[in-house]
Amino acid sequence: MRALGRFLLVIPRALDADLMREQRMSASEYSVLRHLSEAPDHRMRMSELAAACDMSLSGMTRLAAKLESLGHLERIRCEEDARGANAVLTDRGLERLREAWPTHLASVRRHIFDHLGELDLDRLAAAFSAMATDV
Repeated sequence: MRALGRFLLVIPRALDADLMREQRMSASEYSVLRHLSEAPDHRMRMSELAAACDMSLSGMTRLAAKLESLGHLERIRCEEDARGANAVLTDRGLERLREAWPTHLASVRRHIFDHLGELDLDRLAAAFSAMATDV
């Protein structure tokens, strides 16, 4: 448990530091762009995006405003519910994600996968998924 606890504290910081140093992008910014890139029509409701990124709605609103000012996403009213808003990834945001992706991938490899050796990664991923859904 101590090793897992340390891992859960150190690894996100290391991944964030690598993105900040090499891309001038936080891990939270990367996460928003990645989630939007994987969503249908590159669009997500702000509340769903906040949950996917494990952020509060107010935190997501602030981060979306920053990403919008950079031209990486647009916020538009929900057609189904005028009270809500959708975040939509722009072409510029997708290009920015593509620029940052190699840095993030190298960081994940260096900090995580290079240490896993011969572990069965499919079983490890299944175990992590089971743990995440059991909460």
